[in-house]
Amino acid sequence: MKRKRTGTRAAGRPAQCTAVMLATLLAVTGIPATAYAQEQPQAQVSTHTPIKHAIVIIGENRTFDHVFATYKPKAGQTVSNLLSKGIIDEDGSPGPNYFLSAQYSAINKSAYSISPGGKSFYYVLPPLMTDGAPKSASDTSPAPFETLYVATLAEPGLYPTYNQFLLTGATGLPAHSIDTRLPDAKSLREGVFQITPFIKYDDYASSPVHRFFQMWQQVDCNADFATAENPSGCLNDLFPWVETSVGAGSNGKPQPPGFSETSTGEGSTAMGFYNVLKGDAPYLKSLADQYTLSDNFHQSVMGGTGANHIMFGYGDAIWYSDGKGNPRRPPVNQIEDPDPQQGTNNYYRQDGYSGGSYVNCSDLRQPGVTAVRDYLKSLERPVPSNCQSGRYYLVNNYNPGYNGDGTLGILYSPFTIPPTSVRHIGDELLEKNISFKYYGEGWDLFVTDPAFANPYNQYCNICNPFQYSTSIMSSPTLRQEHINDLRAFYQDVATDNLPAVSIVKPSGFVDGHPASSKLDLFEGFVKKILTALEENPKLWADTAVFITFDEGGGYYDSGYIQPLDFFGDGTRIPLIVVSPFSKGGRVVHQYYDHVSILKFIEKNWGLTPLTDRSRDNLPNPKTAADNPYVPLNSPAIGDLMEMFKFPR
Repeated sequence: MKRKRTGTRAAGRPAQCTAVMLATLLAVTGIPATAYAQEQPQAQVSTHTPIKHAIVIIGENRTFDHVFATYKPKAGQTVSNLLSKGIIDEDGSPGPNYFLSAQYSAINKSAYSISPGGKSFYYVLPPLMTDGAPKSASDTSPAPFETLYVATLAEPGLYPTYNQFLLTGATGLPAHSIDTRLPDAKSLREGVFQITPFIKYDDYASSPVHRFFQMWQQVDCNADFATAENPSGCLNDLFPWVETSVGAGSNGKPQPPGFSETSTGEGSTAMGFYNVLKGDAPYLKSLADQYTLSDNFHQSVMGGTGANHIMFGYGDAIWYSDGKGNPRRPPVNQIEDPDPQQGTNNYYRQDGYSGGSYVNCSDLRQPGVTAVRDYLKSLERPVPSNCQSGRYYLVNNYNPGYNGDGTLGILYSPFTIPPTSVRHIGDELLEKNISFKYYGEGWDLFVTDPAFANPYNQYCNICNPFQYSTSIMSSPTLRQEHINDLRAFYQDVATDNLPAVSIVKPSGFVDGHPASSKLDLFEGFVKKILTALEENPKLWADTAVFITFDEGGGYYDSGYIQPLDFFGDGTRIPLIVVSPFSKGGRVVHQYYDHVSILKFIEKNWGLTPLTDRSRDNLPNPKTAADNPYVPLNSPAIGDLMEMFKFPR
């Protein structure tokens, strides 16, 4: 399986864990709930809207079309998806405009290009493969578990009726093999395909590549292709080619002998979608039917988990430093070089989970930089790169600067970004005395196990934006007050101590990440939270829950992508806002990304942008009446106020 972090977590199976590891889990989960309790309710702060509590729940790696391809809103509402565009029919079969999803191979044998030439139509896609999805409960990948007792002990975050899904869904197939569960896995047509029913909704499946330079290529942006409807010129037509030509990266190693379209283990995973009209994603669909869905919410950075959580927390990318706020050059093997290795087609020279992840995008001599910046300059409305001189920005997944106990992350892995001094949303909330917490499921176990030696430890260290920051992590008091485990969230809900701003992150078992988790497990995680809130009517009355994902995970999406700077935006991802003020089954089309959540927090609590360069400075979109998806004043992102209907 492709890890979302680069720590030293041991490869192990919960079902095969030692008694010591199980005892450690028991000891950590035995912390009394009262350990988190606060003596006094949170003080109320004046707000721009009736919302007094904002809760952000972040799942993993699903695009809008991947989940809501066939979604049909209620009468009077419209949605932009595969079905509405005629790419597919209601049963998931190819529709009259299926050609719009057609994919191509390309040739990139010299300098890196985000829109390479030599394109050739895929009459048959590369075969669908299993990647690192678990073969069985005794496999070396996480989950499914062998017993319900161990499963629910290790993963207490699910609504009870979902616990059974921790034991199910293994592929029964070897890793990196052709996924024969899908009968036509080796004869797929040129575009999107429905995953179910052959690969059941409750089954584990492979995970597409979702890294920075790979994603720029996947979406194939070129100003020569720009139209009034699609002024960015992104064609979204190189997904399987990138999966099979480079995949998750080289780690600086030579291309393996006999390299073929099956060597990366991914194949055409990116083109799969679920069908909500046939029963897939039933809970997310029910929430969309009842509340407000955005069909124009985007991952904020091209690439993966870490960079997108950072952009969410900082409104900006962070960079390599000396740990004291001064920019420095990272080790050479940690700098991205997406130029193809000699004699290969698009197999990067330096990229991967244990390789390149930093980019000095102010330096046009660095491989890959010119390709992106030339594109941004070539647009009808040129877009600044927003790259400060001498900064090597983190664009993929590296460990954060700190461990849970405040020690430095570099103690356990060389692939760790030094502590950052860049200003984040927590800093602003602290200054204004507005309460906030990051509830990371598994935090307590992680504090005792920073090296991830215990396979029950599925805390996502790269997902916590505050864990990168000196201002929070260097203070034991601030760590204790503002970073808690998931159990503290339920304690705070029950005791009316929920802070104004809550960020809730599931463990790796239930975050919905393909291969290592499942979308139904993320649904069960969300349902438990919403049920607890509804059981506290006073709290529920002034709360808004933002349910979204960190990024699209490399899955195909047909939506418009607006370039905001060198780092993104990327593909659309789902966003559902659940609140007494977002009822009605509406679909909102205004352009948003992760930083729109920051803009909402800032507007609701009367705050200002984080810095003079952070994306929360961008204006709200202005659009034409006949195209609400494309901002005319690009770059622009909304503040999510349109997702609500507040009383006058």
